[in-house]
Amino acid sequence: MRKILINAFFTLFLFLLTFPVNGQEVPMRIISSAFPINGIIPEKYTCEGQDINPPLSIEHIPGNAKSLALIVDDPDAPMGTWVHWVAYNIPITSRIEENSVPGEQGRNSFGRQNYGGPCPPSGTHRYFFKIYALDSSLNLKPGATKNDLEDAMKGHILDRSELMGLYKKTGR
Repeated sequence: MRKILINAFFTLFLFLLTFPVNGQEVPMRIISSAFPINGIIPEKYTCEGQDINPPLSIEHIPGNAKSLALIVDDPDAPMGTWVHWVAYNIPITSRIEENSVPGEQGRNSFGRQNYGGPCPPSGTHRYFFKIYALDSSLNLKPGATKNDLEDAMKGHILDRSELMGLYKKTGR
């Protein structure tokens, strides 16, 4: 009897995983071929390497999405969250290529309008790659900040996903 109940619970659990969320069969997901979820970001994509963005894949984008937005930040920075990349009005795509400019870019904490790779002053930090599917394009001024983007996205987010990677300087 116990085995039957366990099997029934497991079947129900699998069914609920496929139940539509916000009219969507499967939630959006962001991954990278360069590093696993919660894994170490290769040096190539950091200030100790080529300082270029890693390749990103986006799966299960809502069919009614009009644009994507991306924020990459480090909540472990000693002075508060450090923003590494702000990109918006990204055309609907399932892939953001390595070393690319996928859409309009906002200003990061380095004061630049491009990707700035992980560069923690000490210890291992967490880097969150956050992708947003939006129901419209955004009207933002050049050099928009993360806060500007988050304000503009309010009421327009259809789905979101995030990928977390880790990095600690090697000290070379």
